[in-house]
Amino acid sequence: MNASVAIQVLPMYPDKQKVVAIVDKVLDYIKSTGVTYDVSAFETSLEGDYDQLMDIVKEVPKVAVKAGADAQMVYVKINYFPESKGLTIADKVTKYRE
Repeated sequence: MNASVAIQVLPMYPDKQKVVAIVDKVLDYIKSTGVTYDVSAFETSLEGDYDQLMDIVKEVPKVAVKAGADAQMVYVKINYFPESKGLTIADKVTKYRE
């Protein structure tokens, strides 16, 4: 693991059920990639190989469109560790979930 990414997809619809359905499809896609991920109330964190994560980031808006999102905002945060392994999702949050 040499990177972690946080991604937030915001379909722009007043219908909350449509928003949830689109986000669910994005989460299904992320799950299908096999990377380690963690869903929270505002964003989903992923960790793994930098190039694989960037491929996932590029695909997420397309998955949202296929699920019916013709208007969306996607926010991404990237933590890249070129020379060493960084903190994992578990390193960052386990003490708060016990």
